Amino acid sequence: MAGYTHLFVPGPTNVPETVRQAMNMPMEDMRALDYPLLVNGLFTDLMKVYRNETGRAFIFPSSGTGAWEAAIANTLNPGDRVLMSRFGQFSLLWVDMAQRFGLDVDVVDADWGTGVPVEIYAERLAADKEHRIKAVFVTHNETTTGVTSDVAAVRAALDAAKHPALLFVDGVSSIASIDFRQEEWGVDCAVSGSQKGFMLPPGLAFLSVSQKALAANKQAKQPRTYFSFEDMIRANDTGYFPYTPAVQLLRGMRAALDLLLDEGLDNVYARHHRLAEGVRAAVSAWGLQICAKEEKWNSDTVSAIYVPEGIDSADIVRRAYQGYQTSLGVGLNKVAGKVFRIGHIGWINEVMMCSALAATEMSLLDCGVKIRAGSGVGAAVEYYSQAAKPAVAKAA
Repeated sequence: MAGYTHLFVPGPTNVPETVRQAMNMPMEDMRALDYPLLVNGLFTDLMKVYRNETGRAFIFPSSGTGAWEAAIANTLNPGDRVLMSRFGQFSLLWVDMAQRFGLDVDVVDADWGTGVPVEIYAERLAADKEHRIKAVFVTHNETTTGVTSDVAAVRAALDAAKHPALLFVDGVSSIASIDFRQEEWGVDCAVSGSQKGFMLPPGLAFLSVSQKALAANKQAKQPRTYFSFEDMIRANDTGYFPYTPAVQLLRGMRAALDLLLDEGLDNVYARHHRLAEGVRAAVSAWGLQICAKEEKWNSDTVSAIYVPEGIDSADIVRRAYQGYQTSLGVGLNKVAGKVFRIGHIGWINEVMMCSALAATEMSLLDCGVKIRAGSGVGAAVEYYSQAAKPAVAKAA
């Protein structure tokens, strides 16, 4: 078929042309004398994105799941009690990993469409007078349901209870897209991956840690090799890695960090919010509902949208791809068949979102959903045109 295939899933996301060109390179020597010039700059700027001023960052050649594992294996021990919550497929998987590591997991199950239950966390932390809880886990952005949780509020709960537990955050689909302040919020282990807001192909896991997490590492007895902090620190301190890094992805990472920092992180967050609001305006105009149960849970990187009774959301995703060369996200686990997802994350703008909404509208109509053609696109256009009018050069 003619034209481009359009990508509007919540990850992997669109890769900017400058990033793709940076990766289109002859293979290079990762032990070259000047390689630390690249590596050291990557760590410095990655810390800026995390807003981590006193800790350090790690870059692993893996998916974000590898950074989940690195955080647990390097700071905790079998039998350690941890506080976690489940409210979507990815928070569920993180709980599963913690259990496989032999942690004593206190799981709070929350409704899908809500986020981390801060009030319950606060109660359990306040009741834990013996400080048996060694870590508290937060899935910042749950892509299954399009829900964002309040990390700062969890930090406030820890502080109110005067609790010393480590704070772990899964920021795979939030960091570099949604406001994140590691130092200010006292986050000890913050996980992300290359294929979301960092605008890279899959293949790199990022983990930014605090000095408190590095101290905990010295007491951690979990077996680890590939994800060892100790091995990484020894090599990274010389500007290299303990094993062959993903050299082309690192060159792309340099270009992606330049784009993020040149735009300015606050502008990046504002752009994601603006794009998300336009999508939410379209959903409202269609007469449909998003999965997030309250406005406070709305995600600025992905919207999960309920379909009417009698409609299979997988049919809409299938129709969008086969009929209109557009990839939307399917529903997962408890919401499979009930929702489809539109990703509005990474290298993306208003016109691109309008094309996503147009493909979605056509697919909804084709699948028998009773909406008015143009209603969602029109609502988004009206919002975008008012929310961010471009500067118009005056005629000389």
